[in-house]
Amino acid sequence: MIKFRSAALTDIGRVRSENEDRYLHEPEKLYFGVADGVGGLPGGAEAAQATLEHIVAGLDAHRTESVPDLIEVVHQANEAVLQLGHTINPEMGIGSTLTFGLIKGDHLHLAHVGDSRAYLVRNGEIRALTNDHSVENEARMRRARGEKIYFHEVNRNALTRCMGQPTPPEVDLISEALRPGDHFLFCTDGITRLVSEKELASIAVNFDQPEAALRDIIALAIRRGGPDNATGVLVTIDALE
Repeated sequence: MIKFRSAALTDIGRVRSENEDRYLHEPEKLYFGVADGVGGLPGGAEAAQATLEHIVAGLDAHRTESVPDLIEVVHQANEAVLQLGHTINPEMGIGSTLTFGLIKGDHLHLAHVGDSRAYLVRNGEIRALTNDHSVENEARMRRARGEKIYFHEVNRNALTRCMGQPTPPEVDLISEALRPGDHFLFCTDGITRLVSEKELASIAVNFDQPEAALRDIIALAIRRGGPDNATGVLVTIDALE
């Protein structure tokens, strides 16, 4: 039996006319995550909403399994978002990021597509569990392998993978053992572009309640201009029994 506390919050920010972020917070099912509709395309909110709705449906269909096939679940959701895009925006389609996890036993199992993020704060130290699927970040990783990769500065934040794309996206899978005192933070780039990892770690450990920590994190992003929607889900592990 796992004892934990969790919360989820979202804010439209100061600039956007619509909140295209969505969060997954179903503590009774042990599902947590975020989705962020792709900016610049119509239907971002619908893409994020459909992404998480189909992820929940897919997870529910495999509740009896020890660990569901998360790639299959994500690919089924991707197909649903793709088909919705044919209706909403036939020429360009729609898209969303997706970063979610479910707790099974004493592990958190994560699946990730896009540039939303999942962090682990343990013993006051923060570690990113995901890598951004952006032009800049993937170019950096390929350069580290010795490849010569160039990109235009204008496109540095463009996604290289998202939900709703015609080819099923490559899905990053991560499994992390749970420890008492762990804090797992899922957040969209409306937070990560404005609040440093060091600040995220400090806030997560300095508030007793996850909701209070999220309120402080989002308030900080808003004070720094709030140019994008800001959404977070925070899970604090209290005990493993």
